[in-house]
Amino acid sequence: MEPMETSKVENVRLLDRFDPRHPVTGTLYLTATHLIFIDPDGKKETWILHQHIASVEKLQMTAFGSPLRVKCKTYMNVTFILPRERECQDIMVTLQKLSRPESLEDLYCFHYVSQGGYSQTDGWQLFSLEKEFFRMGIPNQFWDFSHLNKNYELCDTYANLLVVPTSATTPMLMGSSRFRSRGRLPALSYLHRNGASICRCSQPLAGFSARCLEDEQLLRAILQTNPKSARMCIVDTRPKINAMANRAKGKGYENENYYTDVQFHFIGIENIHVMRNGLSKLMDACDSSCATVSSYLSALDKSDWLKHIKAILDTSVFIANKVEDEAANVVVHCSDGWDRTAQTCSIASLLLDPYFRTIHGFQALIEKEWLSFGHKFTDRCGFLDADAKETSPVFTQFIDCVWQLTQLYPMAFQFNERFLVELHDHVYSCQFGTFVGNCEKDRVDLMVSQRTYSLWAFMQSRIDDYLNHLFQPNSNHSPNVMRPDTSSQNLRLWVGLYLRFEDGLLPRESIADWISATKGRAQSLNDHTRLLEKRIADLRFLVLHRDDLKSSTCHSEGHDVDSGLSENEVGSDKQSQKYRSESGEPTARSSGDLPEDSLTSTAPRVSDTESGFEELCHPSSRASFGSVGVAGSTLRDLKRPSVDLSLDQIALELNSVAIDWKNPRDVTHCGCAAPFRYLNCKYNCWKCGEVYCGRCIDRHIALPGHYSGKSVPVCRPCYKTLKSSPSYIDLAAVAKQRGLHSPLCASPAPHLRRSCASLGSEEDELQQGDHLQVGDVGQDRLHSTCRARSHEVAFAKDEDGHS
Repeated sequence: MEPMETSKVENVRLLDRFDPRHPVTGTLYLTATHLIFIDPDGKKETWILHQHIASVEKLQMTAFGSPLRVKCKTYMNVTFILPRERECQDIMVTLQKLSRPESLEDLYCFHYVSQGGYSQTDGWQLFSLEKEFFRMGIPNQFWDFSHLNKNYELCDTYANLLVVPTSATTPMLMGSSRFRSRGRLPALSYLHRNGASICRCSQPLAGFSARCLEDEQLLRAILQTNPKSARMCIVDTRPKINAMANRAKGKGYENENYYTDVQFHFIGIENIHVMRNGLSKLMDACDSSCATVSSYLSALDKSDWLKHIKAILDTSVFIANKVEDEAANVVVHCSDGWDRTAQTCSIASLLLDPYFRTIHGFQALIEKEWLSFGHKFTDRCGFLDADAKETSPVFTQFIDCVWQLTQLYPMAFQFNERFLVELHDHVYSCQFGTFVGNCEKDRVDLMVSQRTYSLWAFMQSRIDDYLNHLFQPNSNHSPNVMRPDTSSQNLRLWVGLYLRFEDGLLPRESIADWISATKGRAQSLNDHTRLLEKRIADLRFLVLHRDDLKSSTCHSEGHDVDSGLSENEVGSDKQSQKYRSESGEPTARSSGDLPEDSLTSTAPRVSDTESGFEELCHPSSRASFGSVGVAGSTLRDLKRPSVDLSLDQIALELNSVAIDWKNPRDVTHCGCAAPFRYLNCKYNCWKCGEVYCGRCIDRHIALPGHYSGKSVPVCRPCYKTLKSSPSYIDLAAVAKQRGLHSPLCASPAPHLRRSCASLGSEEDELQQGDHLQVGDVGQDRLHSTCRARSHEVAFAKDEDGHS
């Protein structure tokens, strides 16, 4: 790329569309990938990816400078006022070149390097077309795989693997391919559980009188794959007048005189040019700053956007009803079979199969219907500096239709609104190679799986952000086959997509995010409670069996153990006793020899009633633990604590979990100046409870205060604090050092959290057991601390329940 003439412009004004008299002044930076505006006073940052820019326009000069309007494919529209016209011209020309490169090799995905913890090979093997058809029960007696397109010679826009009727011969397939536009012959798209199927293809090259016997035989073979139905349905998704116009060009539609036992249906979904104009009118209606309610509604109605969405949904419902209710095979096509056909076949499959309503299933649906069957993403999304008439929001309409279904069936989908918006934005971002190219052959030639990252790997690393917490599969709210009511009053403008950058029009956070934050806090408190209960049980054992433990360790052979200390600790303890003897201080071999008042002189002691030990300290309570022999017994005979208890370890556990989480509603910006909008995730750090954006809370670590030992999200300062703590032990490092298997490290095993002093040889630990590191004086203090902490956690959980 040529060097940029202007990379930084100061004293740039960012206009507020609703308040143009009070602009924000800052610095505009132009990098190789982003256009960045930073307001140092208001701590506001605006990042615009070059591939997201749809158009750049220099407006008429004003008294304050030269305005530059930037419109994005994510429906963000911003206007900058640069102080000098020359700088404005340079920025405009540079942005036009960067946003519309001339070659696919110049796209962002071929230069992007991920820092998200996933590799370049991840995600590419998540989907297999063959496995997806295996899931449908293919091959069987009626359908089988065909490798005739192995080298993309039969149809270069199809996948290299096709599913066709078992009775279809090679001459039949090749003849049908020559008779169909772009060689896109009828092939299986979806096989329903009742044996009915959905096939897709392109329009025939029929003209007014042409016919093809091989194509007729192939459709007859498709009809015979379903013994339950004597007739087949052909759905032409175009308006009939458009199909008749194509007939005059030598294309058109099937002649009813040549195709027997077939029902023909024309359903009017407009072409890509009408859809492009409709989106442009919709954006004009949404971008109007002084519109009244009536003028806004009138402009929205004139765009016909919701009318187009309804037409796609109606066609999909028609196809699904034919398959489910009549058990009839359906063949779907439009002109070339890669726009309207992809929309309707995808949504019909979504209505028929609940698997496609899961996250993984929805990704498989996109891979099958859009990528394998060759939707022209490069042309339709305008990745390159090519013919603008080829661009059209075909995939955007599909995502919009899915969102409409999620509003009608809020408990039937595993993914949420954020998942759909993220998917929409990354299709246009070109940050990942998943959607680069017009067909599978293009992606194979570009070697995107070896040279770029997969979008599915990125989304898998953030899977928790996309979960719908209202999802209830196999319930009355999530039927196997959806029958949505697509009446006009049930369809809405997707404000969360088209108007998400208009602050004040949307709530500060969605209900799903509030549920997710509450669920995360409850999980953290429950996990912390389990550890506190375990620690209280350990301390109870130490208090009740202090004398037995000392007696048993004194009678052990070959061990010089005093008060449960290791050999090094015994040596240091003897030296301290010698020092105290020389200085005239009282000495004792163990804390059991000390008088009772000396035990309480170090720290104030909590009474047994306050600490909950009144009953356990009673002789009858001691007997309930079972008699423990002293002579000849070892540490293995006692149920000792599964972790080394030290003051530092207990303090680290208590301070590593946030009890009070900050309310996300009160936070409008992250500490890094990133604004929180409607669909921007707000993350609570599980250690400190503060609210951060996804960029600032990209660390995961196991908190010492959690019983399960699972990795949870924490902010960067807390991550550094935990890593630098001498008492923190990395479970993965311990497992690697000792040669243990990774599942042991991942399992909820608190016995792996040991203090640094106990990380000796694994063989010695298995033979001798863990060493006690809590003195008799500290046991009571630790117990009272744990009891107080458990009451605090219980109070916090009770607050969550009432809220």
